Amino acid sequence: MSNPPQIDQITDRVERLLVRYAELQRTNALLSTQVETLTHERDSLKSRLSAARARVDALLERLPGVNGDQAPKGSA
Repeated sequence: MSNPPQIDQITDRVERLLVRYAELQRTNALLSTQVETLTHERDSLKSRLSAARARVDALLERLPGVNGDQAPKGSA
């Protein structure tokens, strides 16, 4: 009569595995959402950085002496 306890053990283990599987599915869904959110945030930050670089480059172009437009003071 060792079969019923063995079947019960297998049944319990399968039930625990199913619960764990459901937990892992929920965790995976949450992590996927988080990755998507962080990806959008990264893309936004990269875009803002690119725009900031463009603004800094434009300001640097306007500075005298940067493009050889004007000699630095004291070197005439």
